[in-house]
Amino acid sequence: MCAQGKLVDRVVATVGSGIILQSDIEILYAQNLAQGMKPDDGFKCYVLQQLVTQKLLSQQAAIDSIEVSEAEVDDNLNRKMQVMVRQAGGKERLEEFLNRSLLQYKEEMRSTEAEQLKAQKMQANIVSTVNVTPQEVKRYFESLNQDSLPYFNTEVEIGEVVIKPVLTKEEKEQFRLKAEGYRKQVMDGSDFGTIARLYSEDGSAPYGGELGFATRDNYVKEFSAMAFKLKEGEVSPVFETMYGFHFLQVLQRRGEEVNVRHVLIKTKPTATSLERAKAKIDSIYDKVVQRKLTFNAAASLYSENEETKYTGGMISNEQDRTSLIPMDQLDKETFTAIDPLEVGQYSKSFLSKDRTGNPVYKFMYLKSRIPPHQANLEQDFAKIQEAARQDKINRRLSEWFEQRKDNTFIDINPDFLECEELKLWNINNQLANSH
Repeated sequence: MCAQGKLVDRVVATVGSGIILQSDIEILYAQNLAQGMKPDDGFKCYVLQQLVTQKLLSQQAAIDSIEVSEAEVDDNLNRKMQVMVRQAGGKERLEEFLNRSLLQYKEEMRSTEAEQLKAQKMQANIVSTVNVTPQEVKRYFESLNQDSLPYFNTEVEIGEVVIKPVLTKEEKEQFRLKAEGYRKQVMDGSDFGTIARLYSEDGSAPYGGELGFATRDNYVKEFSAMAFKLKEGEVSPVFETMYGFHFLQVLQRRGEEVNVRHVLIKTKPTATSLERAKAKIDSIYDKVVQRKLTFNAAASLYSENEETKYTGGMISNEQDRTSLIPMDQLDKETFTAIDPLEVGQYSKSFLSKDRTGNPVYKFMYLKSRIPPHQANLEQDFAKIQEAARQDKINRRLSEWFEQRKDNTFIDINPDFLECEELKLWNINNQLANSH
């Protein structure tokens, strides 16, 4: 349906007391295109199916008094939009692609995001008690087709000790002076948002440094202290956090929340600070190799990766939460360090990067290596346990949706009835209409 070349919005589905509009689908479709998906009209079927399930969950969340805060919605939207800006190649290109400003897009997405968060919380509630016993794991494994069990490539249990370069006060001074210079431009009359867009090294730069409404808990303590101390419109002095040097301006207060914009100048390691980090990690390596210190103790005492420090340096597989990691999933640097090692050996220290892209020094430990093999309960219990748990979660959710489908009025626009994903939802209504 078009008028003067523009799509006229229409209801494409009714779910209980809620409706889904064509524009809801188009916005989410455009969001996926902006994140690199190839054009595919069939994907709109999947989007509508997701929106139907989301409506069912969020309507139950309202009945169960499950709420989400403005801060949660803002945080999620900011994270998603930062990813979209990066993948689209900049703020301007994304706005051109979406055919609207990012602020306008953010406001349009607010209610959808709130509903999505409520749906996620509701779904988490439904499956929160799901667990599997060893007997259930065994039954699940035995129910699988034994001729087509998965084949696992070489897997390893590995650990790391990580040391970050630390700057002296003198080494930090160049970054502080840079932040002071930008703050002076703002105080002399330059637009804060423009300075943030041009010079800030934070993900909020495309939005003029604006972070959206948030509570004290959303920020590191130095940032919170400054954000909640100032009056609306006031610009802070330059201050330091673990990320670098900032200055901020309070835009608006709302109860226990504040909306600020800021400029961040990240501190970056100097050659001298990298040399100090290398000397430190080599000293720890020597103690471990000479057996003056166990690897686990060295990691617990000295490692500066918070994610592995408290596991004695051991790295877990993010996909299935086990300690075994397929070799083909390791990054190139880690693979190169681990591959030549015998079980129980340590790699020499090497320069790497942490999750945020900052340089760090690390050395690795190879605890065990499991050769390629077909799945079995003895070697792969944790993996099979997780698969069994996921299977049970899926069945619990299917039962829940089946009950809601039978007790909720769901009407899908005929244009979407050819979608395989949606035939199931409309079957009850077709039966009802045929009588």
